[in-house]
Amino acid sequence: MRILVADDDSMSLRMMQRTLEKSGYEVITARNGREAAAALGRPDGPRLALIDWMMPELDGPGVCGTVRAMAKGSYVYIMLLTAKQSPEDVVMGLKAGADDYLKKPVHPAELEARLHTGMRILELEDRLVQAREEMRFKATHDALTSIWDRGGILSMLRKELSRAEREKTPISLLLSDIDHFKLINDRYGHQVGDEVLQHVAARFQSIVRPTDGVGRYGGEEFLMVLGGCGAEALRRRAEQLRLGICAAPFVTQIGPISISTSIGAVAIDRWDSSMSIDPFLKEADVALYQAKAEGRNRVVVAEALLPEAC
Repeated sequence: MRILVADDDSMSLRMMQRTLEKSGYEVITARNGREAAAALGRPDGPRLALIDWMMPELDGPGVCGTVRAMAKGSYVYIMLLTAKQSPEDVVMGLKAGADDYLKKPVHPAELEARLHTGMRILELEDRLVQAREEMRFKATHDALTSIWDRGGILSMLRKELSRAEREKTPISLLLSDIDHFKLINDRYGHQVGDEVLQHVAARFQSIVRPTDGVGRYGGEEFLMVLGGCGAEALRRRAEQLRLGICAAPFVTQIGPISISTSIGAVAIDRWDSSMSIDPFLKEADVALYQAKAEGRNRVVVAEALLPEAC
């Protein structure tokens, strides 16, 4: 565990550093308050700190207040070291953002016990953050495929449309449907069908860029959002996705299964917030229906809609 020790007294700083290193801590030192605050404010900075109350440039409570005002993602546990005895001073330090305090001279056993308390609190905070992120993920992602669910991909689409308007860049939508998916379920069972959905989702994600979005739109339909992709590049990108699905069979519990997909696509070269996305989604759906009607395993790109049509 890394720990920051801040003290302007060189001898005290060295003694504390040796004590902590003997206990297995990786010690980072600072000789004034501003140096300490800067180290703790870095994204990869220590999350455990021992700060002397009296320091030049910024005192201990000042360091606490500065760190708490920063937007660092992970919590920093700060313990003040002080010779002050009055309850008023202690209250002031805690109100400034300190988590704990130790009176000088520090007893090594008490120091170790207090630091273990701080580590337990940081571990608890990490577990709470992880639980929150897991809940957030489950609220926006499909449980079977782990890609965006319908609400999640539409929310991502709205954000990308705002970006497209702000940066004056195009954006494209692709609706994909697994060909003859009902026959897979009927012939092999729903467990194999679920495997196919998982494989298709994973392959789509491996083909698109990290900034693009792939979501399960419903059943065996997938909606893909390609930021920065206009009409000129759309057919090429859509063909990459189609070929990526049918290029190699998917390995399932009953053996390899060859899959193809039909794709309806539409490009939005100019977007502004006065427009509605519904006509574009409808055009992609119509293009998908046309692709299936023409024999499946193909891409149909809808004609560009004029802003007045929205």
